[in-house]
Amino acid sequence: MKQIVGVADMKVSNNPKESIITYSLGSCIGLVIYDPAVKVGGILHYMLPESSIDKTKATARPYMFADSGIPRLFKTAYNLGAAKQRMTIYVAGGAEILDQAGFFNIGKRNYMALKKMFFKNNVIINKQDVGGNTNRTVRIEIATGDIYVKTSGAKEVRI
Repeated sequence: MKQIVGVADMKVSNNPKESIITYSLGSCIGLVIYDPAVKVGGILHYMLPESSIDKTKATARPYMFADSGIPRLFKTAYNLGAAKQRMTIYVAGGAEILDQAGFFNIGKRNYMALKKMFFKNNVIINKQDVGGNTNRTVRIEIATGDIYVKTSGAKEVRI
């Protein structure tokens, strides 16, 4: 069974029959977390670094922003028994897609927001595939914690 994470969305599961997938990560970030001890995994697909740019939207769609989505992802996993110190963390996306001149640097800013938050909270990224100018699709199998990434024009690979 496949759970799909849309843009500005999040899914967390402890069902070993499920996989969670998010498509077309460009400048957005796909944050994948997994606790192998309790087999809890989740993906957050956020678009922008800071909710302060639009408080109304942040209240309505907290997963749209790094600073409001990331804590919710972790808390939802904790509610299913996950523990921060056991988690494997994978980050994908943060590309410069629409913005070849680097004018807005949304991809870089999205990634920096995550790095800053992780540094403050003592969270380590295990693997990442960020930057560049290609779209990525990311999938996690809840039963095993295996993470698969597909980059535009390439085959899906297990990382």
